[in-house]
Amino acid sequence: MRVIVVPAWSANLTPNRWDLVALPAVLGLVALLAYGANQMAVPFVLGDPIEITLDPTYLPYYALRTTLRMGAALIWSFVFTLVYATLAAKNRRAGLVLVPILDVLQSVPILGYISFTVTGFVAMFPGSLLGVEMAAIFAIFTSQAWNMTFSLYQALRTLPSDLVEAATLFRLSGWQKFWRLELPFAAPGLIWNTMMSVSGGWFFVVASEAITVGEKKMTLPGIGSYVALAIEQRNLGAVGWAVLAMFIVILLYDQLLFRPMVAWADKFKVEQSPGIAPRSWVRQLFQRTHLLRQVSFAVGWLLRLAFALGPATRATAKPRRPRPPIVETWIDRVYYATLVIAALAAAAWMLNGIETALGWAEVGHVAVLGLITGVRVVVLIALATLVWVPAGVYIGLRPRLTERVQPLVQFLAAFPANLLFPVAVVGIVSFHLDPNIWLSPLMIFGSMWYVLFNVVAGASAFPSDLKDAAANLGLSGWQWWRRVMLPAIFPYFVTGAITASGGSWNASVVAESVSWGDTSIAAVGLGAYIAEWTEKGEYARIALGVGMLSLFVVAFNRLFWRPLYALAERRYRMD
Repeated sequence: MRVIVVPAWSANLTPNRWDLVALPAVLGLVALLAYGANQMAVPFVLGDPIEITLDPTYLPYYALRTTLRMGAALIWSFVFTLVYATLAAKNRRAGLVLVPILDVLQSVPILGYISFTVTGFVAMFPGSLLGVEMAAIFAIFTSQAWNMTFSLYQALRTLPSDLVEAATLFRLSGWQKFWRLELPFAAPGLIWNTMMSVSGGWFFVVASEAITVGEKKMTLPGIGSYVALAIEQRNLGAVGWAVLAMFIVILLYDQLLFRPMVAWADKFKVEQSPGIAPRSWVRQLFQRTHLLRQVSFAVGWLLRLAFALGPATRATAKPRRPRPPIVETWIDRVYYATLVIAALAAAAWMLNGIETALGWAEVGHVAVLGLITGVRVVVLIALATLVWVPAGVYIGLRPRLTERVQPLVQFLAAFPANLLFPVAVVGIVSFHLDPNIWLSPLMIFGSMWYVLFNVVAGASAFPSDLKDAAANLGLSGWQWWRRVMLPAIFPYFVTGAITASGGSWNASVVAESVSWGDTSIAAVGLGAYIAEWTEKGEYARIALGVGMLSLFVVAFNRLFWRPLYALAERRYRMD
């Protein structure tokens, strides 16, 4: 028999004073979002000009349009994460294919997605701006989804064994186990990575709001297109207004969405003694309302009903008879053989196309460019680790400091590298610096925060009782780091380093070739190669550059990061 817990609900729907504050805010927000969504689907014919102005009074409207795109991309990223990460973590054979594909997907630069997908989206919605908007949303999705997927995958693979045993004792079905145990366990890390993903979306918002179809370039109204126009016209005042608008939007995101989520997810920490809980004034406001609280009870009841009415529990489900080992062995052999044949066929097809279109000399040249960019990525990730692991642990162990630092870090992570182009170009030209060295910091600027965010998440989720136990044992200094904290944050660090590495490769397309007005500077590397041929519309060379970049990222992940991932799963689970 299934027991469905119905939350306390009152028939009295009289609003109190807190409702008088919260209700107009909610209705106003809904009206604002509806207006912005309506503007995204206005009639549009390919080639019609979309005017962008640097008048700062338009920035609130541009911020609304950009926020809607990022919100839509975030929803799709959540859906993708829940399905993809769960399948990759729970199905061994599917994981063998899905995880390498995820490595490839996160390594493909956003310009690569835009180049090959925008035509399809525009064709899906003829006569409407929605097609171009969908292309921009998809581009932002590609800068958000992979990090979140890696986070949930890591959490599902490192679930404490005692919690798994408890779920088995309670005879939970796979459906119930996912919603009641696995997703709550993953929630703290997933929320932190969601914040980082949104910041990553900001980093590429300039590229995602400038869509090119054939010879026609369309610029969607938004903060990204405002920044691009300000850079093109060398208008430092407009750049300053854009930075201010970004900061306000990120602060609103943090206070209205992420801070309540962090406060809510704190109850899912694995610990026996309570620590200092993060606070949210928005969450406290809604908890004090009467009418809205009753509405939330109804929504919560429906969700509980959906979770309870999922697939049957173990008690009622028909037990599945395991296959004989010899059958499993042969299934594995056929499956692996199919994968190898498919991979060889795809490689042969691509090599034949590359030889015909470009020749092997071009391939060798691009491979050398990839090695040069790879050296930059390795050095930058090592430097980011040395700086941000100690800083992330210090912040994560202090909830009050985490509250204060979180919006600042989100803002810094979201700060588009394009806004630093004036500083980079003027500095390099004025002091006759080598762009091969001094453009490199732009690569890590948008991705090093993945390391910090994940380490903060790991330190925040560190159980208070284990912290107290380490203090009682007198562990301190390097011994405390080696025996307590580094093992505790290791799975989180590996997740952050993988995504930071992929993000740095991706950012190389933006950072290795920069311009400020008429002055352009480029470093030698694979990112500059992709940016150059993307601007010229040479699809064969774009495909070669993107393919080589993906090959480097996958090889790096397979040879270095995956063994560390396996080590985290094997030795550093929170059992």
